[in-house]
Amino acid sequence: MPSPSLPPGGKERRQPSTKPTALWWVLGALALLAIGQAYFLAPAGRTISYSEFKGMVRGGQVAEVQVGDTVIRGTLKKADNGATAFTTTRIEDPKLIEELDQAGVKYSGELVSRWLPEVIGWLLPFVVIIALWSFFARRIGGAEGGVMSFARSKAKIYAEDDVKTTFQDVAGVDEAAQELREIVEFLKTPRKFTNLGGKIPKGVLLVGPPGTGKTLLARAVAGEAKVPFFSLSGSEFVEMFVGVGAARVRDLFAQAEAKAPCIVFIDELDALGKARVQSPMGSHEEREQTLNQLLAEMDGFDARKAIIIMAATNRPEVLDPALMRPGRFDRQVLVDKPDVKGREEVLKIHVRNVKLDPTVDLRKVAARTAGFAGADLANLVNEAALLAARRDGQTVVMKDFDEAIDRLIAGLEKKRVMSTREREIVAYHEAGHAIVASVLPNMDPVHKISIVARGFGALGYTMQLPLEDRYLMQKGDLNNQMAILLGGRAAEEIAVGEISTGAQNDLQRVTDVARSMVTEWGMSEKLGTVNYDHSRRGRFLDLGMPAERGLYSEETARLIDEEVKLIVAAAHNEARRILRDRRDILERVTRFLLEKEVMEGDELRAMMNAPRAVNL
Repeated sequence: MPSPSLPPGGKERRQPSTKPTALWWVLGALALLAIGQAYFLAPAGRTISYSEFKGMVRGGQVAEVQVGDTVIRGTLKKADNGATAFTTTRIEDPKLIEELDQAGVKYSGELVSRWLPEVIGWLLPFVVIIALWSFFARRIGGAEGGVMSFARSKAKIYAEDDVKTTFQDVAGVDEAAQELREIVEFLKTPRKFTNLGGKIPKGVLLVGPPGTGKTLLARAVAGEAKVPFFSLSGSEFVEMFVGVGAARVRDLFAQAEAKAPCIVFIDELDALGKARVQSPMGSHEEREQTLNQLLAEMDGFDARKAIIIMAATNRPEVLDPALMRPGRFDRQVLVDKPDVKGREEVLKIHVRNVKLDPTVDLRKVAARTAGFAGADLANLVNEAALLAARRDGQTVVMKDFDEAIDRLIAGLEKKRVMSTREREIVAYHEAGHAIVASVLPNMDPVHKISIVARGFGALGYTMQLPLEDRYLMQKGDLNNQMAILLGGRAAEEIAVGEISTGAQNDLQRVTDVARSMVTEWGMSEKLGTVNYDHSRRGRFLDLGMPAERGLYSEETARLIDEEVKLIVAAAHNEARRILRDRRDILERVTRFLLEKEVMEGDELRAMMNAPRAVNL
């Protein structure tokens, strides 16, 4: 969930610097030297030619001259324009003194001081070199990520007054927030704990699916405690230079100790803290060196200085065990997806600045968004507001939320033109899913059926919305779920007499469920209560790891394949039985979809004489 205290992107906006750069200093110095040279070295009076000067001497017009090495300066006895001073360039003339004596002109030598030109000649290149060196040195070693500053920590530092997020901005994760209130209490009144001999955990690891508000919780802790907040990502430690990551870790902890009490937050810790393993291909020495430095720093800093290390990850299974031991990340806080009540509270936070119609029921919206994380709910509110603005509405109504849910779950609606034959196949397919889902017990009720293409390759969809959050699935529920998935294929077989490629995703999901029942959950009578799946799967991320053969024999592998086929076949037969018994309803639902394209769940239940859903 985005923080309201920062602009988009999470970075502070900085005003452009108004300090003069070295280039401007150089230009100013050159201008002053030019002005000084023009003032001190400019010739006095008007400049005349040497021949004109000799003519004035012979005509008795010159009163006095000063003979220098390169120029001759003098004054006239009387001038028509009032200017008596003149200057001329000296030419080697042996008879000049003789002619001056004959004309009665007073003359004298001129001692010209050349220190200013010499100083300018030596100082100007020196000043330019120093200025250029200073300019490039600042550019290379600047604090904004210069080449010479690669060993410094790239953490963004927020002062205690900059973090405006508090626990009032957090909802749906009450258990996690309660755990972190103790950290806030320690940062505010550390003596309350130290007087009794207690020690606050050095590190707090926030684990959970993406978008559940782990970063927001860390900022809320800093905002509640009113302490500086260091924020950076695990990937910002490692660079192309060897040893840079370890140097940045040392610099980070040095800055944190200088600003204690404070909070250091490392996002995406798995980029830095992956388990150290030996492999034939070798290991990432730079990353391991950085991790070793982080472990050493977490052991070395004084717990009495009230420096709390917080980190977030959605892949705790890949972290190094040394990070998870007591004394480092002592406490692991689960930040899970909110339940229906939590989703309602999250929606209330995100609609603060949205103009809602009084008829909007956030309770119903929360009930229809099972499995949504905080970021998903924020996106839902934004999509609903955009849809309302697109239709030039004054407020956001319930229909906007319904359409936004459809877009987020099923994808963007496509105006794709299909042939009559293909539309009929899609209608039978989706009707088969919906009828089987409505007949089987303990299944989530059907909310909407559509044959409008959405998303990537989805020619239609059947949406089921749960009445309550479920955390366990029994064997019968799994069998029913597979029957629902195979209802589309069964409807094609019964009504069309030929199968199509439309059930590709259904078959993949059914096979995964059946294989998990046999190899993971011990739901096979032949194979017993044994787990044959030794792959290390992510708890919060489906990374699509390649399937690996477990530690079992060829005979066991054959039995697993046979059991998977038997389970899938039983679910397929159940779906065909339900649809054969309700062939007339299958035809009626299909004709309705071909005419209207969309069928609501209540319309389906009325057609099947089934009871209405309670909470939808």
